[in-house]
Amino acid sequence: MPPGKQTQNHPASFDAKAYLKNLSLAPGVYRMFDAVGDILYVGKAKSLKKRVSSYFLKQDHAPKTRALVSKIANIEVTITNSETDALILEQNLIKELKPPYNILLRDDKSYPYIYLASDKEFPSLSLKRVRSKGKVGQYFGPFPNAHAVRESLGLLEKLFKVRQCQESFYRNRSRPCLQYQIKRCKAPCVGLVSEEEYRQDVEHVVMFLQGKNPELIRQLIKEMEKASVDLDFEKAAELRDQIQYLRHAQESQSVESGIADLDVIAMSDGPGISVYSMLFIRKGRILGHKNYTPKVLLDESQEERLQGFLEQYYVGSGVEKDLPSEVILPFSVPDKEMLSDALQSVAGKQIRFAHKVKTIRAQWQKLAQTNADNALKTYLANKENVFQRVDSLRTLLQLPALPKRMECFDISHSSGEKTVASCVVFNDQGPLKSDYRTFNIEGIEPGDDYAAMRQALSRRYRKVNDEPTKRPDIIFIDGGKGQLNMAIEVMSALNASDILLLGIAKGTTRKAGFETLFIPDGQGGLKTIQCAADEPSLHLMQQIRDEAHRFAITGHRKRRDKSRPQSQLEVIEGVGPTRRRALIKYFGSVQGIKTASIEEISKVDGISSNLAEHIYLSLHGD
Repeated sequence: MPPGKQTQNHPASFDAKAYLKNLSLAPGVYRMFDAVGDILYVGKAKSLKKRVSSYFLKQDHAPKTRALVSKIANIEVTITNSETDALILEQNLIKELKPPYNILLRDDKSYPYIYLASDKEFPSLSLKRVRSKGKVGQYFGPFPNAHAVRESLGLLEKLFKVRQCQESFYRNRSRPCLQYQIKRCKAPCVGLVSEEEYRQDVEHVVMFLQGKNPELIRQLIKEMEKASVDLDFEKAAELRDQIQYLRHAQESQSVESGIADLDVIAMSDGPGISVYSMLFIRKGRILGHKNYTPKVLLDESQEERLQGFLEQYYVGSGVEKDLPSEVILPFSVPDKEMLSDALQSVAGKQIRFAHKVKTIRAQWQKLAQTNADNALKTYLANKENVFQRVDSLRTLLQLPALPKRMECFDISHSSGEKTVASCVVFNDQGPLKSDYRTFNIEGIEPGDDYAAMRQALSRRYRKVNDEPTKRPDIIFIDGGKGQLNMAIEVMSALNASDILLLGIAKGTTRKAGFETLFIPDGQGGLKTIQCAADEPSLHLMQQIRDEAHRFAITGHRKRRDKSRPQSQLEVIEGVGPTRRRALIKYFGSVQGIKTASIEEISKVDGISSNLAEHIYLSLHGD
């Protein structure tokens, strides 16, 4: 069952407005499911939010599109690095999932391939959009667009001179065409090349298109050396040019050479939930993506939970999977050697587990993490999940009705300076970000969180009785009995003691899942509530508290950065960020630059003698 899949039989339960509000603007692929979890449609998007929104915001859809929209009960997305990656991933998902509406709604355009018609005496290369059954030949691709195919065909013309003309044109030639004159073809149409030499060129083309550039270069070097020994210098020069072209093409490829099949796994934790996001890379291309949300065991560390997921996914049914040769992890796990040995025993394949990666692997690792974070955000924002958690909170606190507005406060500062208090707001559908507020705290002793909280509560609720629509049902205080008693005093002074106050104190281990709750007992004291670690109401309170913490830190950083004095280098004309970094890197600090001479400053990369003099005079006030 796909993550977050609806179980209702009525497709109208899909809340498009709530879903679109949290959808990413990044490029990617979206998958639409019906009420029983069957795939309906797979699409690509330059901007997921804009493309998916168009299904629900437009009113002039064709009948087939309206039929699709009426059946949507759930949507999953995969974020990609680029629109190009989205195109290729969409194609692979369509092949794998065979969505019924893609036949009806997809663009007529399909992904292009390079086709080698190997059934001919002198095979030809061409662009094909449809892989025809029964045709003898090889297809290479898919490529992201026709331009990429034509670019590759142009390079192949220069390198190997294999013909690209149509069969009717080829058969009716009596003399070489222009392609021969400009050295883009060897004119097999009029017998100017032997079949053996041409077949060798075709073999080189196949090796190039299969990504075997290093092997091909080694083979061409041997042929070049042989031609030199045979004193065939014209042939040797031609081979030399081919080798140079190939080396240039190899350097410019975005996918590093030698990449084997691999899986990339990322993990994102939220209140009561962990999301594992997997990218499946085969031959350097993203072929698929999937999210998993197994039950969280709160007494386990992140490393132990990831280890358990790996064991269940790979060892539990490893024999039936297309196992990679490498798995990239977000961090190391305790027993990866044992896991690798188990896979060798179960599936007969050695798999390497790594987490410190570079270049393209690091990009994939980052992309997988982006998808995991996005899936977690979508899960937490899911209307059905939020409603269940709010209803669980109502039951826990024995409230007569669902709380419609909940607010939470937190304090952030740097050693007591630039203190900021945050107030976040949730309703029974999730965060209400338009009502979030921050308070710049002034006039208190640095580091006095009690005084900061008192000031924030007083400023927020001094007019609460005049604003019924902004009046909360519950106020969460991140702290224990002391903070809660202070909040009770403030609300009583403001004639708002009827609002329920609830303190969330971290347990002795300070780990999520072991919090203690405090609420007024109605007799001047406090009552203690201990929630089970898997209680949905606790997960909601954790989510609200974590959001208040995040918003407080963000507000504090903005205030701190705004108040920082401007660097002396920033006001010097002609010294931008790149030159500032170069100067600081060379001298270590602004003070180091001040003590340097004009000649020494001019030694820094990007600093001319005139600019060095200008910097020197500016720093010395002349």
